[in-house]
Amino acid sequence: PPPTLPHVFMIRDGIYYGIGFTIAGGLLWFIFSPYWGLPCFLLAAFCLYFFRDPERQIPEGPVAVSAADGKVVHIHPLADGGHRVSVFLNIFDVHVNRIPVGGVVTGSEHRLGEFKMAHLEAASAKNEQHSLTIDSEGSQVTVIQIAGLIARRIVCDKKIGDHVEKGQRYGLIKFGSRTDVFLGPEWRLTVQLGDRVKGGSSILARRAE
Repeated sequence: PPPTLPHVFMIRDGIYYGIGFTIAGGLLWFIFSPYWGLPCFLLAAFCLYFFRDPERQIPEGPVAVSAADGKVVHIHPLADGGHRVSVFLNIFDVHVNRIPVGGVVTGSEHRLGEFKMAHLEAASAKNEQHSLTIDSEGSQVTVIQIAGLIARRIVCDKKIGDHVEKGQRYGLIKFGSRTDVFLGPEWRLTVQLGDRVKGGSSILARRAE
Protein backbone atom coordinates (compact mmCIF):
# COMPACT_ATOMS: atom_id res chain seq x y z
CA PRO A 1 0.00 0.00 0.00
CA PRO A 2 1.18 3.61 -0.59
CA PRO A 3 2.77 5.31 2.40
CA THR A 4 0.47 7.50 4.46
CA LEU A 5 1.31 11.18 4.73
CA PRO A 6 1.80 12.67 8.20
CA HIS A 7 -1.01 14.85 9.50
CA VAL A 8 -0.06 18.50 9.03
CA PHE A 9 -2.13 21.55 9.92
CA MET A 10 -1.41 25.25 9.60
CA ILE A 11 -0.91 27.62 12.48
CA ARG A 12 -3.67 30.22 12.43
CA ASP A 13 -1.22 33.01 11.57
CA GLY A 14 -0.23 31.21 8.37
CA ILE A 15 -3.84 31.00 7.25
CA TYR A 16 -4.40 34.70 7.96
CA TYR A 17 -1.26 35.75 6.12
CA GLY A 18 -2.04 33.40 3.24
CA ILE A 19 -5.56 34.78 2.82
CA GLY A 20 -4.32 38.37 3.07
CA PHE A 21 -1.63 37.98 0.42
CA THR A 22 -4.01 36.03 -1.83
CA ILE A 23 -6.62 38.82 -1.67
CA ALA A 24 -3.95 41.44 -2.35
CA GLY A 25 -2.65 39.41 -5.30
CA GLY A 26 -6.16 39.03 -6.70
CA LEU A 27 -6.76 42.77 -6.53
CA LEU A 28 -3.46 43.55 -8.24
CA TRP A 29 -4.24 40.92 -10.89
CA PHE A 30 -7.66 42.45 -11.54
CA ILE A 31 -6.60 46.12 -11.48
CA PHE A 32 -3.25 45.90 -13.26
CA SER A 33 -2.07 42.55 -14.67
CA PRO A 34 -1.30 38.96 -13.58
CA TYR A 35 2.37 39.88 -13.26
CA TRP A 36 1.57 42.37 -10.48
CA GLY A 37 -0.33 39.74 -8.51
CA LEU A 38 2.25 36.97 -8.81
CA PRO A 39 4.58 38.18 -5.96
CA CYS A 40 1.63 38.24 -3.53
CA PHE A 41 0.61 34.71 -4.52
CA LEU A 42 4.18 33.51 -3.95
CA LEU A 43 4.23 35.18 -0.52
CA ALA A 44 0.90 33.52 0.33
CA ALA A 45 2.31 30.09 -0.57
CA PHE A 46 5.46 30.76 1.47
CA CYS A 47 3.44 31.77 4.55
CA LEU A 48 1.43 28.55 4.40
CA TYR A 49 4.69 26.62 4.12
CA PHE A 50 6.44 28.57 6.90
CA PHE A 51 3.60 28.13 9.38
CA ARG A 52 3.21 24.39 8.83
CA ASP A 53 2.86 22.33 12.00
CA PRO A 54 3.53 18.61 11.46
CA GLU A 55 2.73 15.96 14.04
CA ARG A 56 5.77 14.40 15.71
CA GLN A 57 6.37 11.07 17.43
CA ILE A 58 7.50 11.90 20.98
CA PRO A 59 10.14 9.51 22.38
CA GLU A 60 9.38 7.87 25.72
CA GLY A 61 11.62 7.54 28.75
CA PRO A 62 13.89 9.94 30.69
CA VAL A 63 15.03 11.99 27.71
CA ALA A 64 15.07 15.66 26.77
CA VAL A 65 13.92 16.47 23.23
CA SER A 66 14.79 19.37 20.98
CA ALA A 67 12.64 22.47 21.41
CA ALA A 68 12.83 23.23 17.68
CA ASP A 69 13.74 22.04 14.21
CA GLY A 70 17.13 23.18 12.99
CA LYS A 71 20.87 22.78 13.33
CA VAL A 72 22.88 22.46 16.54
CA VAL A 73 25.17 25.49 16.30
CA HIS A 74 26.55 25.66 19.85
CA ILE A 75 27.14 23.23 22.71
CA HIS A 76 28.38 25.27 25.63
CA PRO A 77 29.55 23.73 28.94
CA LEU A 78 28.10 25.31 32.08
CA ALA A 79 29.78 25.97 35.42
CA ASP A 80 27.68 23.31 37.18
CA GLY A 81 28.76 20.58 34.76
CA GLY A 82 25.69 20.85 32.56
CA HIS A 83 25.40 22.13 28.99
CA ARG A 84 23.60 24.68 26.86
CA VAL A 85 22.48 23.30 23.50
CA SER A 86 21.66 25.94 20.87
CA VAL A 87 19.57 25.12 17.80
CA PHE A 88 19.36 27.60 14.93
CA LEU A 89 16.23 27.70 12.77
CA ASN A 90 16.43 29.03 9.23
CA ILE A 91 13.33 30.29 7.41
CA PHE A 92 12.72 26.85 5.86
CA ASP A 93 12.54 24.99 9.20
CA VAL A 94 9.33 24.29 11.11
CA HIS A 95 9.06 27.14 13.61
CA VAL A 96 6.69 25.61 16.17
CA ASN A 97 8.52 25.29 19.51
CA ARG A 98 8.07 22.26 21.76
CA ILE A 99 8.64 21.55 25.45
CA PRO A 100 11.91 19.60 26.00
CA VAL A 101 10.87 17.78 29.20
CA GLY A 102 7.66 17.14 31.08
CA GLY A 103 7.06 18.82 34.41
CA VAL A 104 5.83 22.05 35.97
CA VAL A 105 6.73 25.54 34.76
CA THR A 106 8.50 27.31 37.63
CA GLY A 107 9.84 30.33 35.76
CA SER A 108 8.76 32.48 32.81
CA GLU A 109 10.45 35.70 31.73
CA HIS A 110 10.44 37.86 28.61
CA ARG A 111 13.52 40.02 28.13
CA LEU A 112 13.87 42.81 25.60
CA GLY A 113 17.10 43.04 23.66
CA GLU A 114 18.82 43.30 20.31
CA PHE A 115 18.15 41.48 17.05
CA LYS A 116 21.57 40.12 16.11
CA MET A 117 21.85 37.14 13.77
CA ALA A 118 20.54 34.24 15.85
CA HIS A 119 23.33 31.77 15.05
CA LEU A 120 25.95 34.00 16.70
CA GLU A 121 27.12 33.13 20.21
CA ALA A 122 26.38 36.70 21.36
CA ALA A 123 22.67 36.21 20.63
CA SER A 124 22.28 34.14 23.81
CA ALA A 125 23.11 37.15 25.97
CA LYS A 126 22.04 40.15 23.90
CA ASN A 127 18.99 39.25 21.78
CA GLU A 128 15.34 39.61 22.74
CA GLN A 129 14.19 36.33 24.30
CA HIS A 130 11.66 34.45 26.39
CA SER A 131 12.71 31.80 28.89
CA LEU A 132 10.77 28.98 30.54
CA THR A 133 12.15 26.95 33.44
CA ILE A 134 10.63 23.52 34.02
CA ASP A 135 10.94 21.38 37.12
CA SER A 136 11.13 17.84 35.78
CA GLU A 137 11.23 15.48 38.77
CA GLY A 138 13.85 17.59 40.53
CA SER A 139 15.81 18.53 37.41
CA GLN A 140 15.63 22.20 36.41
CA VAL A 141 15.58 22.53 32.61
CA THR A 142 15.38 25.95 30.96
CA VAL A 143 14.39 26.54 27.34
CA ILE A 144 14.87 29.96 25.76
CA GLN A 145 13.27 31.29 22.58
CA ILE A 146 15.65 33.81 21.00
CA ALA A 147 14.66 36.33 18.34
CA GLY A 148 16.97 36.79 15.36
CA LEU A 149 17.84 39.35 12.70
CA ILE A 150 14.46 38.98 10.97
CA ALA A 151 12.41 37.42 13.77
CA ARG A 152 10.69 40.17 15.74
CA ARG A 153 7.91 38.38 17.58
CA ILE A 154 8.15 35.61 20.16
CA VAL A 155 4.98 33.68 21.04
CA CYS A 156 4.78 31.63 24.26
CA ASP A 157 1.47 30.37 25.69
CA LYS A 158 2.75 28.83 28.95
CA LYS A 159 2.96 30.46 32.37
CA ILE A 160 4.24 29.67 35.85
CA GLY A 161 2.34 26.79 37.42
CA ASP A 162 1.37 25.12 34.14
CA HIS A 163 1.89 21.37 33.85
CA VAL A 164 3.59 20.57 30.54
CA GLU A 165 4.31 17.40 28.62
CA LYS A 166 7.49 16.50 26.77
CA GLY A 167 7.12 17.41 23.09
CA GLN A 168 4.05 19.59 23.71
CA ARG A 169 3.68 22.65 21.48
CA TYR A 170 4.08 25.89 23.39
CA GLY A 171 4.98 28.70 20.99
CA LEU A 172 6.91 29.90 17.97
CA ILE A 173 9.22 32.68 16.78
CA LYS A 174 8.62 34.61 13.55
CA PHE A 175 10.70 34.45 11.16
CA GLY A 176 14.04 32.67 11.62
CA SER A 177 15.32 32.27 15.17
CA ARG A 178 17.03 30.07 17.75
CA THR A 179 16.30 28.04 20.86
CA ASP A 180 18.67 27.33 23.76
CA VAL A 181 18.08 24.43 26.14
CA PHE A 182 19.97 24.45 29.45
CA LEU A 183 20.51 20.98 30.92
CA GLY A 184 22.09 20.19 34.28
CA PRO A 185 24.92 17.71 34.99
CA GLU A 186 22.38 14.91 35.45
CA TRP A 187 21.84 14.88 31.66
CA ARG A 188 24.10 13.08 29.15
CA LEU A 189 24.11 14.70 25.72
CA THR A 190 23.27 12.59 22.67
CA VAL A 191 23.77 15.30 20.01
CA GLN A 192 26.88 16.79 18.50
CA LEU A 193 27.74 20.14 16.95
CA GLY A 194 26.30 20.35 13.43
CA ASP A 195 23.53 17.76 13.94
CA ARG A 196 20.14 18.42 12.37
CA VAL A 197 17.30 17.95 14.87
CA LYS A 198 13.50 17.99 14.86
CA GLY A 199 11.43 19.60 17.58
CA GLY A 200 9.66 17.15 19.86
CA SER A 201 11.18 14.01 18.32
CA SER A 202 14.98 14.36 18.30
CA ILE A 203 16.64 13.46 21.62
CA LEU A 204 19.11 16.04 22.94
CA ALA A 205 20.10 14.20 26.12
CA ARG A 206 19.30 11.24 28.38
CA ARG A 207 18.97 11.55 32.12
CA ALA A 208 21.60 9.63 34.05
CA GLU A 209 20.25 6.78 36.14
